[in-house]
Amino acid sequence: MKKTILFLFAFLSITVLQAQKSFTLEDITQKGTFHARSVYGLRSMNSGESYTVLKHSMRIEKFSYASGELEEIIFDLSQLGSDKIQRIDSYQFSVDERKILIAGNRKNIYRHSFSAEYFVYDRDKKSLEALSGGRQQLADFSPSGNKVCFFRENNLFVKDLQKGKEMQITFDGKYNHIINGAPDWVYEEEFAFAQGFQWAPDGKRIAYMRFDESKVKQFNMTIFKGSHPEKLENSLYPENYTFKYPKAGEENAKVSVHVYDLDSGDTKTMDVGKESDQYIPRIKWTQNPKVLSIVRMNRHQNHYELLLANVLTGNTHLLYEEKNKAWIDINDDLSFLKDGKHFILTSEKSGFNHIYLYNMQGEEVRQITNGNWEVTKFLGYDELKKLCYYQAAAVSPLQREIYAVDIKGKKATLLSEKKGTNEARFSKGFKYYINYYSSNGQPTLVTLHNAKQDLVRILEDNSDLQKRMQAYTLPKREFFKFKTSEGVELNAWMMKPVNFDETKEYPALLTFYGGPGSQEVLDRYRFDWFDYLAQEGFVVVCVDNRGTGGRGEAFKKCTYMQIQNLEAIDLIETGKYMAKLPFISEDKIGVYGWSFGGQMSSLCMFRGADVFAAGIAVAPVTTYRYYDSIYSERYLRTPQENPKGYDEYAPIYFADQLKGKFLLIHGTADDNVHMQNSLELAEVLVQHNKQFRMHLYTNRNHGIYGGQTRLHLFTMMTDFLKENL
Repeated sequence: MKKTILFLFAFLSITVLQAQKSFTLEDITQKGTFHARSVYGLRSMNSGESYTVLKHSMRIEKFSYASGELEEIIFDLSQLGSDKIQRIDSYQFSVDERKILIAGNRKNIYRHSFSAEYFVYDRDKKSLEALSGGRQQLADFSPSGNKVCFFRENNLFVKDLQKGKEMQITFDGKYNHIINGAPDWVYEEEFAFAQGFQWAPDGKRIAYMRFDESKVKQFNMTIFKGSHPEKLENSLYPENYTFKYPKAGEENAKVSVHVYDLDSGDTKTMDVGKESDQYIPRIKWTQNPKVLSIVRMNRHQNHYELLLANVLTGNTHLLYEEKNKAWIDINDDLSFLKDGKHFILTSEKSGFNHIYLYNMQGEEVRQITNGNWEVTKFLGYDELKKLCYYQAAAVSPLQREIYAVDIKGKKATLLSEKKGTNEARFSKGFKYYINYYSSNGQPTLVTLHNAKQDLVRILEDNSDLQKRMQAYTLPKREFFKFKTSEGVELNAWMMKPVNFDETKEYPALLTFYGGPGSQEVLDRYRFDWFDYLAQEGFVVVCVDNRGTGGRGEAFKKCTYMQIQNLEAIDLIETGKYMAKLPFISEDKIGVYGWSFGGQMSSLCMFRGADVFAAGIAVAPVTTYRYYDSIYSERYLRTPQENPKGYDEYAPIYFADQLKGKFLLIHGTADDNVHMQNSLELAEVLVQHNKQFRMHLYTNRNHGIYGGQTRLHLFTMMTDFLKENL
């Protein structure tokens, strides 16, 4: 008995020691110790009964939805015996699934765009051929699978796979002047697309967007060559990278829409109106191969028009129109139904984002979803069962659920069962769906379901991660709400230090993103730098200020024309709320943000100088006069129209109020938020004799990553907070 007691005591002691294991910044930035696995790159086959996945960037494997069994290795690079391609970066099937477009040697350009070496694999002939010479972009099969359209050097080309012939269809493309078939920088970043052309449903025509950016002003970035001492002899003269970047109030590219006829070789220009200072954020073919839809918006982005173009004549007419006092967001929810008589779109016109059905005369048939909650993603329409699938925040802004609703909008069915954040991907024909679930205490759980909602099997449960986490003493996020002095209720979460003692006072950090429509306070799995700070003795609070999403149009758009102002007020109010908590040292509250969050952390340090003792701003917009036209003007209009909105609330105009310790960080090759923002802020701080620290990351873009960069960054920021809080 005595031995048994001693054994149990020893076992419990070991267990306690194991549970007290701590983690490092390397675990977060490099080792991925707490990274949750998921299921990536899954593509449904035409049958809706099988799917493919890319394994180890070498094989395309086909699996059964129902059984999970491997049915076929469709393509295996290692068995091909070819030195043409070393790895598969992405792939695309032709419509009949007999050919595969394979991209290798991918090189990223901006957020969505990349170039690659494309190859066509013929499954019947077992042959692999290069699509063309050199590198290409945006390669896309025609509906028949016998042709491929691609983009190279600002022009469009078509490769006839049967004849082996390549044909150029646009000829005036020129870097920094004319772009045919791909967006310019600002369209790609702010309207979130990279491909500016589309095949007609019958494959006889190609619609494309043409960007004339010849009058758009250029921005220059210095790219440094020497990253290692042994290479310094090659880095005497850095490169100058120049690209067109329209800043707020400046001239944008002129965008036109054209349709190329493959049989005749003729190109028709579609009528998008006489106004050239406008946006064409989307083009999309209807079910009719002779009718193209074109989305047109005014420069204020609060007048949305859906045009239908007759591609034989170029004539257009208005199908749908929507106006808003603030702005209208662009998305890919527009769907033309196979009956050729209706289309579906989403709109915030009721005050909350919902799904609507219209006929092809532009008349509203009905609002399909309704209520004081948001449809956050439209996931598709089942033509056979007449069901719309969508993700929503119907239970709480902090959660996401998956629903199906009939086209009449009378019966909605909840498909997701667990409270937290659910996302879904459906097979072709909607026979199966994969649910991606996580919550505050649950790493990603990926499950496969059939149309009857039955669980077919678990694809990923991250059980090894959950077991690994048990060896550590980990902080927990606790959700809460509070009201500001203006009576505004804000959602937030808090992490207290491990081994928290309510009788002690701790240093604290407030974090956020805060941009229009964004959300950081969500019931989902995340493990990051904030967990590490809590382990190191900090209280961490995250808040969603006014202007963020999930709570309807009024809450999101109340910041219109005064962006940065109400957000800063809410964040400073949050800091004051934190200071009143008995376990937070009121003189040791810090603030941190990146990008939009970086401008807000700067404002907190300036406008909230008596609240925050230390702050970190990474890649901040210090005045929207330096930022791009589409984003800035969507929320502020132009500087010429609204100088107060640009100048009265920008961080750079409050720099003289800094009192605490301030760390400013930027990547020198940030094509999005230019280093100019931080350098100009630094100069203002210097002229006001405000001491601060600054660190630049050589050749790093807006994400500031690569090699040891993230470890260095988060080590530096941790040390800064420890030194100053």
